[in-house]
Amino acid sequence: MPDLNVFIVDDDASVRDSLGLLLSLRGYRTAIFSDAESFLQALSPDWRGCILLDIRMPGMDGLALQRRLLELGCSLPVIVITGHGDVESARHAFKAQAADFLEKPLDQGKLMVAIDEALFTYQLSRHENEQRARLAGRLATLTPREREVMELIVSGGHNRDIAEELGISPRTVEVHKARVMQKLNVDGVAQLVRYSLGNC
Repeated sequence: MPDLNVFIVDDDASVRDSLGLLLSLRGYRTAIFSDAESFLQALSPDWRGCILLDIRMPGMDGLALQRRLLELGCSLPVIVITGHGDVESARHAFKAQAADFLEKPLDQGKLMVAIDEALFTYQLSRHENEQRARLAGRLATLTPREREVMELIVSGGHNRDIAEELGISPRTVEVHKARVMQKLNVDGVAQLVRYSLGNC
């Protein structure tokens, strides 16, 4: 995953250094921050990867940063790490959509699994978002009449039924149908139905 980073946010310099070294030796790219404020100042919509986030930090703590990232619409999965784990902290972390909650001292095996799962989930979500964007772009090229024809096709209408409902000839329905297939780059009604449901 060459374009993905693990962003480490922890106020403890020894933890930052050991995590940075460990992850670099395992082939991960890292970016390191000593507090939530510096992370937020540097945060870019172009960033890809996941966040390793400590809870207890001076200034804005990790849970507050999590909530702020949600407000900003940041899609980077967050793995919470803490030396002061308790049920209440875990509950708040997962409520703010944490990918995982790990207690210090960190178990390397569990950490690697958590990071790999977070990056996999992120990549999957990113791929699905890109697919949805492509779908929306293609659908936007349809004329209102082509959109009507497509909706009637995927609801099970036959050419003659569609022609009668729209007050056009079956031949015109065929023309619109062919254009819809071409614009959406599909080669059959089954694929068109999948496309209309956002599954292509």
